[in-house]
Amino acid sequence: MKKHCLALVWALALLLLAAAPAYAYEDARVNEVTEAAAKYIAETVKEPQVGSIGGEWAVLGLARSGYAVPPDYFEKYYQGVEKYVKDCGGVLHERKYTEYSRVIVALSAIGRDAANVGGYNLLEPLGDYDNTVWQGLNGPIWALIALDSGNYAMPQNPQAKTQASREMYLQAVLEAQLADGGWALGGKTATASDVDITGMALQALSNYQDKPEVKAATDKALAWLSSVQDAQGGFSSWGEANSESVVQVIVALTSLDIPLDDSRFVKDGHSLLDNLLSFYQPGKGFLHVQSGGGNSLMSSEQGLYAMAAIKRANAGQTSLYDMSDVKKTTTTESKPETEQKPATEAKTVEFADLAGVNADTKAAIETLAGKGIITGEQAGDKLNFRPAGSMTRAEFCAIVVRALGLETAPTGVFADVKAGAWYAAYVDTANAQGIVNGTSATTFEPDSTITRQEAAAMVARAAALVGLENELDATAARDVLAQFSDYTQIADYARLPLAFCYQQGILDDSALNVEPAKVISRAEIAQMLYNMLTAAGRI
Repeated sequence: MKKHCLALVWALALLLLAAAPAYAYEDARVNEVTEAAAKYIAETVKEPQVGSIGGEWAVLGLARSGYAVPPDYFEKYYQGVEKYVKDCGGVLHERKYTEYSRVIVALSAIGRDAANVGGYNLLEPLGDYDNTVWQGLNGPIWALIALDSGNYAMPQNPQAKTQASREMYLQAVLEAQLADGGWALGGKTATASDVDITGMALQALSNYQDKPEVKAATDKALAWLSSVQDAQGGFSSWGEANSESVVQVIVALTSLDIPLDDSRFVKDGHSLLDNLLSFYQPGKGFLHVQSGGGNSLMSSEQGLYAMAAIKRANAGQTSLYDMSDVKKTTTTESKPETEQKPATEAKTVEFADLAGVNADTKAAIETLAGKGIITGEQAGDKLNFRPAGSMTRAEFCAIVVRALGLETAPTGVFADVKAGAWYAAYVDTANAQGIVNGTSATTFEPDSTITRQEAAAMVARAAALVGLENELDATAARDVLAQFSDYTQIADYARLPLAFCYQQGILDDSALNVEPAKVISRAEIAQMLYNMLTAAGRI
């Protein structure tokens, strides 16, 4: 009986061991290798410069791994970037726009603002669709990764023949997917999929999994990657098994929140982590291939940032390219958030669909667009604003945060605001500043539209942050609102804010009705924000 019980205990123990997640089974080993690989890179690349080797990838790996670099390590890199950018007049490359994307990613990793490097906006070139996609699929892939790394708004590029949008880059990636589910640098003209490009494409798509077409493309690509994974848990590119290919798949899976011990990616007991570690040389970084050539700086830099991605996933931190957890760094003394102003340099932005909009509102829309506060949507060779369209709660958060010049700070307070969503940091910041509230303690409903009275409440709270006195008593509010025939339909919470907006000229009081429950249009929101900023002396 005892023998049977003992056998049963051993059997259960073996089952538990077999079921233990490989993704976390070697936390100590992952941390050990990450630390050693980072030490090797820090000692090898003592002064990183702008470049694909000995530059941005080294900075990315060191910053995201949490390695304790010398105190001035990243500052010296930034100073080097600033000098480089000034020396080349802000033009990193005439046609190869991944140069901008790579630098943007590294700057985001160390908390620097890519929109102002020595007086140059490195984001602006990515607003040029034609030049960004000219070099092939790498262009739109890395444009998305770079823009999303710092949750940057899509930059407006007045010199662009075709103004880009995130949706355009997203569609460029989706349309280039090959029949087998993978991607290749040559796009649809390629004859075979490539593991590295497929991994990178998945990294770019990771923030858009709420879109059905993106999710379907992702699932198809994962199936293809699983089918070409070898018995050692690794991958080949250009006919040879190598460490860089497994790196890109690891970064893709961690970006998609897929554990490395997912059954699709364990072959003959070998996981992606097992395969990557087979290229590791203690104290010497990572080999490019198992036979001959030794380790290279490129393979070692990529091996480090893959280990950083695994370490971050094991610790429940944001993914490799999600820099929402990075503390922003500035070279000049920053003012309090409520005192910061949006950039004053305005650019000319024209929308093709404003013909029916009155002159004042048209001017307001174009002024805000020129300052990067509001954006439009590309439709062929035209840029549209959709003035009569509705605005979601998330979109409102984005434009009001930009209008006030607030630095975004993610909090993760709302369960329905995914950390990787483009609007997450805007929603969290607007909520933290008291501009917007959730629909409950844990939900925000980012895709819901806003009514006129909701918009008034939000704008009134924002006005307080730019110094406008918004305190009215109930009697004063009633006197302001009594002129409107439907004032009794206004919700209790919105009476004081609406009265304030009418009193300050933020809302036009020449209309007969308030229409408090009517969904507000994009043009009306733009006019309200413009009027508020004008009243506060911000425009």
